[in-house]
Amino acid sequence: MDKIESFKVNHLTLEPGLYVSRTDEREGVKVTTFDLRFTSPNREPVMDVPAIHTIEHLGATFLRNSSRKEEVLYFGPMGCRTGFYLLMFGGLSPKNIFSLVLEMCDYILEFDGDIPGAKPEECGNFSEQNLSVAKYYVKRYKSDLKRFKRFVYKQ
Repeated sequence: MDKIESFKVNHLTLEPGLYVSRTDEREGVKVTTFDLRFTSPNREPVMDVPAIHTIEHLGATFLRNSSRKEEVLYFGPMGCRTGFYLLMFGGLSPKNIFSLVLEMCDYILEFDGDIPGAKPEECGNFSEQNLSVAKYYVKRYKSDLKRFKRFVYKQ
């Protein structure tokens, strides 16, 4: 079998940032998969599961209600627990969505209240949430984005 693109990236040098993981096109429709890398893989602890779950709920809620909601296909965590994938319609670059990602971070950092979708009838693991740790990760990620503006994978 062919090695998938994300396994071709050197995770020993990958740093937190906002990257294009891949761009796909079918029948004239382009979809860009973004890698929102929150932590340095294999060099620091992976993210806490309840915090990831909270970021997923809040991030998806924000993105699907944003001014760009028609472009959003999916937002969810990476299995390795070092970040998130954001899939959007269009042949986009990280610079095209940089402000949207910062707005999502602000939404999460300012959020106070019940986590959207965190009721037993709405989520298969509704009680595993941690807003304070989620805010810690988001604050750190936003700071890294603004400071480094990493937009391409470093090989």
